[in-house]
Amino acid sequence: MSNKKTMISLFSGAGGLDLGLSAAGFTNMLCVEVDPTAQQTLASNHPKWKLASPGDIHALTPSELLKQSGLKPGELTLLAGGPPCQPFSKSGYWVTGDTDRLTDPRAKTLKAYLDIVREAQPEVILLENVKGIAYSDKDEGLQLLVNELNKINRDKKTHYQPHIVALNAADYGVPQSRERVFIIASRDGIQFTLPVPTHCDPKKSDGKGQSHLTAWDAIGDLDVDIWPDDVKPSGKWAELLPTIPEGQNYLWHTEKMGGLPLFGWRTRFWSFLLKLAKDKPSWTIQAQPGPATGPFHWKGRLLSIRELARLQTFPDNYQFAGDRRAAHMQIGNAVPPAIGEFFGLEIRRQFFDERVRKKLKLIPEKRKDCPPPEKPKAVPKKYLSLSGAHNSHPGIGKGPGAKKREKKEQANA
Repeated sequence: MSNKKTMISLFSGAGGLDLGLSAAGFTNMLCVEVDPTAQQTLASNHPKWKLASPGDIHALTPSELLKQSGLKPGELTLLAGGPPCQPFSKSGYWVTGDTDRLTDPRAKTLKAYLDIVREAQPEVILLENVKGIAYSDKDEGLQLLVNELNKINRDKKTHYQPHIVALNAADYGVPQSRERVFIIASRDGIQFTLPVPTHCDPKKSDGKGQSHLTAWDAIGDLDVDIWPDDVKPSGKWAELLPTIPEGQNYLWHTEKMGGLPLFGWRTRFWSFLLKLAKDKPSWTIQAQPGPATGPFHWKGRLLSIRELARLQTFPDNYQFAGDRRAAHMQIGNAVPPAIGEFFGLEIRRQFFDERVRKKLKLIPEKRKDCPPPEKPKAVPKKYLSLSGAHNSHPGIGKGPGAKKREKKEQANA
C-alpha cells in the first residue's frame, strides 16, 4: 500500500479546504463542485486537479464518483467537504425564528455525502458546517449523520465514531473570527482530540499563547487612500459608515452606545454596518452581503477581493473566477485554507501517527506597525431625522420575519 495520502473533495467551492489539505500533504484525486464559476476557479488555480463530471453530486452515483477518482472502496485516505450550510445557519434562524433544516432541499447534500462514505469507506471523513447543525434541540442534521454512520458500521464492519469539533478559526491563527463545527471520524474508531488553541485574545492571555492575528496583520499593507470604484459603498446607509468607530456596528447609533439614537437596540442583524478594527481579527466574512452588510474596511469602504481572500488565508496568487459578487460568494463560502491545513496536519498526526510540523504555512506573519484607530466622523444631516426613541428588538423568534412566518403557517394549517 502506498504511503500517499489521498483525498476526495465534495462541495469543493473555490477550494479553500482542498488547498489547506494539500498544503498538509494530501493529494487531491477528485473535486466535486456543481457551480460553473467555482469550477473555473478550481481549474485555473489547480490545473492538475480532476473535476468530477457531472459536477452535481446528485447526478453521480457513488460508485461512478469513486471510479473517476481512480480509487477502489477502502483505498481513499480522506473524504472531505462541507455540505451547503444554509439549512442550519444562524442568520436564517435569527430572521425567521427557525430554519427549514432537514426539510430544506439543500439538506439532501448531507445524505449524499453519507452515501459516498458508504461506497468509498475512507480511512477518515472530515465534514464542515456552521454551528447551527449542532444546536441543542435542533440537531436533526447531526442525528442523521450519526444514524447513517451506525448503519454503515453495521453493514461494512467499520467503526466510524463521529467527533464534533467546534472551533473559532481565530484561535488557530486565522485573522478572522469564524466559528464552525467540524465532524471527524476514523474508519478504525480512533479518537480525535482538538489541540489547545495556538492564539488567543491578548486581554485573556495567560502569557503562554500567541495573540490573535489581526485584520492589520492580514491586510495592513493593502491600505490605500485612493479607492477603486468597486470598493466604494453604496445604498441608503453608505454615508453613515464613516461615523461608526472601528470594531463597531449600527449598535453604536442606539441609545445604549456612544452615537446618536438612530436605531432600536438589536433591531438589525449583527453585520449591519459592521466595521473591522485594525487591532482585532476580522469579523466573519459573509458570502452574500447586501450593500449595508459588513464587515467593512476601517476606512468605511468595502473590502477588496484581495483583502477578503487574505482574511480567509488564501494566498495572493489565488484567482477567483467571475465578477466581484461571484468572487465574494466563493470566498465567503470557503473554509479558510489555513484551517484545512491545520486539520490535515492533525489527521496525519493523530490517525496515522506521523511526525508533522506544528507551524501553519498559510497564516500571515505578525506586523508591528499597526496605527491608531480611525477617528469617526460626524453624522450627516440626512440621517439626523432618525434620531429619537426607538423600540428594541422583542427577541429571537419574535421579530417581523418570525411573525410573518407564523401567519403563513397558520394560513396553511
